[in-house]
Amino acid sequence: MKKTQTDIAVIGAGPAGLAAALEAKRLGAEKVLLLERDAELGGILQQCIHDGFGIHRFGRRLSGTQYAQTFIDQVEASCSGIDVLTETMVLEITPERRIFACNKRDGILDIECGAIILAMGCRERTAAQVLIYGDRPAGALTAGAVQRYINMEGYLPGRTAVILGSGDIGLIMARRMTLEGITVKGVYEVMENPGGLTRNIVQCLDDFNIPLHLSETVSWVHGRSRVESVTTVKVGPDRKPIPGTETVVPCDLLVLAVGLVPENELSVKAGVEIDPRTKGPALDSAFMTSVPGIFAAGNVAAVFDLVDYVSQSGENAARGALAFLRGELSASGWDPVEAGENVNFVVPQRIRRESSAGKTAFFLRVKKPAAAAELICSAEDGNTRLKRRCRYVAPPEMISFELDTRGPLLVEMRQDAARG
Repeated sequence: MKKTQTDIAVIGAGPAGLAAALEAKRLGAEKVLLLERDAELGGILQQCIHDGFGIHRFGRRLSGTQYAQTFIDQVEASCSGIDVLTETMVLEITPERRIFACNKRDGILDIECGAIILAMGCRERTAAQVLIYGDRPAGALTAGAVQRYINMEGYLPGRTAVILGSGDIGLIMARRMTLEGITVKGVYEVMENPGGLTRNIVQCLDDFNIPLHLSETVSWVHGRSRVESVTTVKVGPDRKPIPGTETVVPCDLLVLAVGLVPENELSVKAGVEIDPRTKGPALDSAFMTSVPGIFAAGNVAAVFDLVDYVSQSGENAARGALAFLRGELSASGWDPVEAGENVNFVVPQRIRRESSAGKTAFFLRVKKPAAAAELICSAEDGNTRLKRRCRYVAPPEMISFELDTRGPLLVEMRQDAARG
């Protein structure tokens, strides 16, 4: 077993991990170690050849690969001072901030860390998690797998496709498959509202005349060795199938875009508290988890919509990790951030009680769409700390705001009476 030490270890080299490692080094960390299980840096951005990335950070539209490369170039520069281990699988994290990992070069690694930043990203839900009946033929794939097959491996996984779920990756793959000559019969969404960004619905479905079927789902997959067709069915307000509304749709490819889940098996084993709403670690305003010295950023903390926010959260976690190493994060405790009216969740979920040199970045998602809404953040004494008008809010679109505050905080998204 090879033993080593580092000031800050970052697990995952996607957009959150890359940004965290660079920010930690910029702020003065002597030893920064970046661990990645893939052979290349960049995470999921390796297979995202479409544009729309980096609008907030760089002021221009980049492909996912271009966005990642701007960070990869900095990490790989000889002057960066960041140690990188690719093809390295992290097996375990302990509450004492020890990482056990393995790779084919070093065997088993035992790494003692001053601080750890979790940036493992998220994974896709599968057919088993949405209760689709039928056999298990070839041709039922997640949207991310289809994206990798087409964009990185050069394979067409089918000729006629049905997409279940209207999340952004499903919408983007509807356009991508159409451009490659695959006929997309339609996108089916069990909810009454789309799950993806409005711009993706317009650019990926409307512009290519691909139908979107709301309140309708796939209930059955037909085919023994290969998908031959699927049965779709309309659902009521309770999301239960409505008898007599079934339709058989011939296809040889079922693409599942049924949601993402933060990748937190390592977090749970380390004793990190998981927020039941985000399915990621409960974080304080330094982006530290419930285990001292372990921080989290990006899609491992909550599923983000914009990569710009993912990178920002990585930098926030790096600043918190440096403050922890310098003894600036006391054990004075924290106060809760409560998700109020029409707010599904807020990240971070807690505010540290010690004084801060700057504002805390918060990210939230609403429960339901609303026009002419007003974001209101209230302190324990009832005083309003932030009020912002929003022309339109919807669950797929994350909202970011910054606030310098102490004590309990209530975050609400109220209907704007003045404009509603």
